Amino acid sequence: MRCREIILRALEPEDLEILYEWENDESVWIISNTISPFSRFTLRQYLEQSNKNIYETGQLRLMIDHIADKKTIGTIDIFEFDPFHQRAGVGILIADVNYRRKGYALMSLECLVEYCFKTLQLHQLFCNILSNNKESIDLFKKVGFTECGVKKEWVKTSQAYIDEHIFQLINKY
Repeated sequence: MRCREIILRALEPEDLEILYEWENDESVWIISNTISPFSRFTLRQYLEQSNKNIYETGQLRLMIDHIADKKTIGTIDIFEFDPFHQRAGVGILIADVNYRRKGYALMSLECLVEYCFKTLQLHQLFCNILSNNKESIDLFKKVGFTECGVKKEWVKTSQAYIDEHIFQLINKY
């Protein structure tokens, strides 16, 4: 899916090393609820299964490529896909810090929302964002997500517990 300056594309076997790097970056584990590293073996198996459609797996990961720079800068995910209730969760990571705060996350999220609502014909999307992640809260609000709840002291860190905010976007297409 081409979206202005970026492309959202399917996973390729060649993405193994970059996924290995990103999935094992402890600085983002809190966002993805990860508590242990991923092996190349596990990620290779995941890539081998990535040819299955979202109705089989309940999830879809797309890589975010910067068109002009010919560089993969992040990933965007659909998870907890529920075709009966027509809803899914959304998560995004712009892993390359040189591409943050430049509008690429916004382009990616807008593109994914359109895909979810027009192609998958979902009724709603949701996301869970920690209270200390102001950039993500602002991003999802820009796209139209509204806060619908707070899970108090939901995530444990080494310093304290952090609230997790729930946002949702209802299909208006």
